[in-house]
Order: sequence, then C-alpha cells, then structure tokens
Amino acid sequence: MALYNRDYNNNTMNKGYVQEAEGASVAFMKQTYQLLGLSMVSAAMGAYLTMPYAATIASIKWYLFGFVMLMVFFGFNMTRNKPALHLTALFVFTFAMGVMLVPLLASVIGQGNGMLIGNAFLLTSVLFGALSLFAINSKSDFSSWGKPLMITFIIIFVASLVNIFILKSPMLHVLITAGILLLFSVFTIYDTQNIANGAYDSPVDAAVSLFLDFFNMFTAILQLIGLMPSND
Repeated sequence: MALYNRDYNNNTMNKGYVQEAEGASVAFMKQTYQLLGLSMVSAAMGAYLTMPYAATIASIKWYLFGFVMLMVFFGFNMTRNKPALHLTALFVFTFAMGVMLVPLLASVIGQGNGMLIGNAFLLTSVLFGALSLFAINSKSDFSSWGKPLMITFIIIFVASLVNIFILKSPMLHVLITAGILLLFSVFTIYDTQNIANGAYDSPVDAAVSLFLDFFNMFTAILQLIGLMPSND
C-alpha cells in the first residue's frame, strides 16, 4: 500500500544527468528489494516465534492491528529523519505483521493444510515478481492511480469491517478477499513504478510499501486457496 503521495517529474534536459539518475535509481531499488527481503525474514520470524501462542494472539489481534496502523500512518513519519531508528522501525513493524499472521497460519495448519502456506507464498512471489517487472518495463504512467486506489482501499476496508462485525457472510468474505488481492496487485504496479521514478526519499519507506503489497496479496491468496475443496 502506498504510504505517501509524491509528485515527481522525470523530465530532464541533460542527457548526462539522466544517466546518473538512472544509475542512482537502480542502486536505490536494489537496496529497497534487499530491505524487502529482510522484512520478509523478520515477518517469518515473528510468525515462527509466536506460533505456540496463537490463541493469545487471536485474542489481542485488534490491538496488534491498531499498532501496525499507528506505525504506518505515524511511526515511520516520526523516525524518517533518524536513519537507524527508521530502519529499526521497519523490522519492528514487519515482525509485528508476522505475529498478526499467526491465527490464520494456525487455522490453516490445524486443518491439515500446512502445505498451502508454501503454495500461497510461491504464488504470491510469482505474481508479485511479474507485476513488478511489468511496472518497471511499462511505458504507461500509473502515477495518477494513487487517489482511486486509496478510495477503493477505504471502501473494501469498511466493507470488511461491516462483514466481520455485522453481516458475517462467508460469500461476502470471499468477494472481499478477492477484491483485496486485485487491489494490492494494482498497488504493486503503482508502488513499484513510483519507486523506480524516484517518488521515495528512503528505501525503508519504499520497502514498507512493497511489503504491505506482498503481505496483503499473500494473506488473500492463502485464504482463497484454503477455501478450495480438497481432492483427498
């Protein structure tokens, strides 16, 4: 999910400057994806270390959700001018996101479908990689997609809360989950192109956006394939 709205202009008149900017962009993206990989390790550690406490985590899931929302909208903004603290915030945040996954992972494992976790991760990785490559190589400009995507996100988020607390409809849950998968697939294209075009000042912020895209796609795919009937 995009954390920030940035205006950027890639029009340059000096050819040498363009080449230097492109070189810097490649280095920036390399660092971003390295941090993304480390963030996934951090999330995996959070899930692995707290798996024995799945029931407890399920009982405090809304507190965890509140914490990660505070980090997204306030925490990273407060640490942006302090590089070491900013990096620490990234790993605290992703560790907490891994902890948030525990009830879902425990449910899947408890149903004897543990292998679906690996399948979901593989599918997410392939989809995420394909969308990222498309965004980087596409000649289309996706920078205007930010506002429509955020509006769609708010609609889906509200619909999800209504279904969780009021409607409790399994069919609506499936539709919302599919909507989340589609939304964050498009967010991946939007965020990746923004990163490539220099819309982020910090690779930490860029990694957070991509991590949120991957995380939400993974949870959506895991839930959707978990609903498929078994052939056994």
